[in-house]
Amino acid sequence: MSTTPDVTVTVIVHDDAERLPRAVASVLRQTHENIEVVISDDHSTDETPEVARRLAARDPRVRVLRLARNSGGCSAPRNRALEIARAPYVMFLDSDDELPERAVESLLAAHRAREIDFAMGAVERVRVDTGRRSTWMPHLVAEHRTLDGIEADPRLFFEHLATSKMYARAFLDRHGLRFPEGIHYEDQLFSAQAYCLAKAFTIVPEPVYRWYVAPYAASDAASISNQRHLLGNVRDRVHVQRLIDAFLAESGHESLREDKDHKFLKHDFRMYAGDLPFRDDAWLASFAELVNPYLATLAPGAYARLPRAERVVVQLVRDRRLPEARLAALGLGHGVAPRTVTVDASGRTYWGERVPADAWARRELDITDLELDTRPFFSAQFRHEITDLRHGSGACVDLTVRTYDPGLRLPVGPRRATLLLAPGRRRMRVPFRLSPVRPGVFEGRVRLDLAAAPLPLHGFDGVRHPLLRLEHQGLAHTGLLLAPLDVPPLTARVAYHRGASPHRLTVEPERHGPGRLQVRWEPVGVTARVIRPVVRRVARPRVQRAVRLVAGLLR
Repeated sequence: MSTTPDVTVTVIVHDDAERLPRAVASVLRQTHENIEVVISDDHSTDETPEVARRLAARDPRVRVLRLARNSGGCSAPRNRALEIARAPYVMFLDSDDELPERAVESLLAAHRAREIDFAMGAVERVRVDTGRRSTWMPHLVAEHRTLDGIEADPRLFFEHLATSKMYARAFLDRHGLRFPEGIHYEDQLFSAQAYCLAKAFTIVPEPVYRWYVAPYAASDAASISNQRHLLGNVRDRVHVQRLIDAFLAESGHESLREDKDHKFLKHDFRMYAGDLPFRDDAWLASFAELVNPYLATLAPGAYARLPRAERVVVQLVRDRRLPEARLAALGLGHGVAPRTVTVDASGRTYWGERVPADAWARRELDITDLELDTRPFFSAQFRHEITDLRHGSGACVDLTVRTYDPGLRLPVGPRRATLLLAPGRRRMRVPFRLSPVRPGVFEGRVRLDLAAAPLPLHGFDGVRHPLLRLEHQGLAHTGLLLAPLDVPPLTARVAYHRGASPHRLTVEPERHGPGRLQVRWEPVGVTARVIRPVVRRVARPRVQRAVRLVAGLLR
């Protein structure tokens, strides 16, 4: 093997002794073996230093670097590792993530195929809580291609991860490109600079990074990007955007500003927007103070490229109509209608109870294009809110549901509605009646007996969200059921007659996302520990197919 490694992979770590071995092992398992691993320890206080030393003792390709003091971020440990990296190509890995086995091989092949400044590939996201896997920004990495600069596809600003790329060391040194220290969201600035400075880079569709995501981790364990409840997090993100804007202007890439601004609105601001229903008034006020000055600097075209519902939330924040912004953000992205709309003398429809005062606000809050009064019924926009939720007897939950119909699609009069819930293959259907309160508003009461929900034989361990179905003139519409966010969880224990185990039920509002009502089932007791795992194995499709095959042979 060559004494000079082909690729240096830097693994940064801080107080993560438990997951560091997994990350390093993923690098050592690479199909391309001529690599070096630099573990860059940001002055950990747990057992990380000892774990790192043991890993280095087992494999000569592993080296350990320890910072003299904690930097509080990712930049310093990466930069210190670059100072001692020996390979002509470099990659970066966080200690809680992994590299797929062919990551180095795939990216290095792209570099050897032609002269490029960096290569990048697909990022596989793995939800820690569910195990669900998906590809990060799949439309950007769907095919193998080489671009002569970011101008060829400015959408790549959305893929701002520094860890999904293999950089030519000469490219980084030629431009003095290093991670900015002392700030968070360093990847966004570093990646924007790399995109703009690169003469050519290659995208490969193969997975090159495995990103473990814990979106609902406890506050003290959440990653920096998931600490959106901290106002300092908002401040840091806006600060980095201003640094990127300054770089674009200084480097002659001002023409990319609208694309970069669109990325900020669609990605960065959008994440905060989804959280607005779950923040208190003081937080909302401080949030508006932090973001509004920056929002005023963004290119008008960046706003025009947003979906209408997101434009409404942004404008309500800018107008400091914060309770309304919270309301508009509830159910964001799920086709949930506003409670009320206002029509001006020219027939234009606006979000809320009044016509906006200035031309810009009218442009942003104009929802005429949603066609609330004419779109097909199955895609019509309604708003279903639970206004009262009470625990009845046993596993019963009594709900008062209010439906808003701002497009006046439903004629005045009682309407048939149905709650739908499916913890198993069969749906539970609970019909009830919605009565008119006034034009465009209906209300009804329904009892949801969760003990009657049909479960699989082996029980059910998971979460489901009831849906509300409306019927009108032979047509059906199914929509979200939004929950009051201040309701405490309701719990009950249910002994299902058809299930293999009793269950603990929890009914509560979502504390994230659209803010739906959610029902959680958890099998309990001896049968949950013993019988359920056996039944689940027997119930697997592969086992069932084998049973049917044997039965067919015996006929």
